[in-house]
Amino acid sequence: MQTKPYLREVSLRHDILPSTEEYPFDISAIKNLDVLKFHSDVTFFVGENGSGKSTLLEAIALSVGFSPEGGTKNTLFQTAETVSQLHRYIKTAKSFRTPKDHYFLRAESFYNVATYVDELRDFGVISSYGGRSLHQCSHGEAFMALLTAKFRGNGLYLLDEPEAALSPSRQLAALSAIHQLVKEESQFIIATHSPILLAYPHAKIVLFDSSGLSEIQYEDTEHFAITRNFLNHYPHRLKTLLDE
Repeated sequence: MQTKPYLREVSLRHDILPSTEEYPFDISAIKNLDVLKFHSDVTFFVGENGSGKSTLLEAIALSVGFSPEGGTKNTLFQTAETVSQLHRYIKTAKSFRTPKDHYFLRAESFYNVATYVDELRDFGVISSYGGRSLHQCSHGEAFMALLTAKFRGNGLYLLDEPEAALSPSRQLAALSAIHQLVKEESQFIIATHSPILLAYPHAKIVLFDSSGLSEIQYEDTEHFAITRNFLNHYPHRLKTLLDE
């Protein structure tokens, strides 16, 4: 019997919503959320800055038991009160089986998670990240340590802009690591701007825009179209952009 997706869907409790004129309920994609079903392997959130991708991902993470700043479900700390109240108004539907592994990656607060891990070095926590302090790694090396050492498979992994610290070649390596974990019965939900990560085959891509949420094909994303156009015509595009 199929166990994935561990997280099947998320829905918005419109019946108990406060004013839709207040953040984050004034965001079009959030306001128009009814039921969003997840792919059993990889679901991507895409859209412009401020479209609600990270806000919804954070709410999902909080609703399933993660700390606001990320980490495992045992990473329980918070350095700032920046969490929206969205998690109080969503409902998640899960599989009859729970994943054996969990992680929520927030690029913007990963430094704080790394510090927390260092503080627990006497308890052997660092060994699960490859045996090296994350502060002794580059940002990209630390992110890759998650994918290749910390993530053990049979997991639910929520990643917010994981490409932030990754070079193009490391993004390709991340694709390979994600695929290996998918083959090991893992599920990913990823908010990203990376046209490289978005190329993962058969993934569900959900566009956040002013009309709400909609599923979109990879070749129809702005990320693909703009990147391809720029690389194919970059001298002309640069001349136009720089007015030279």
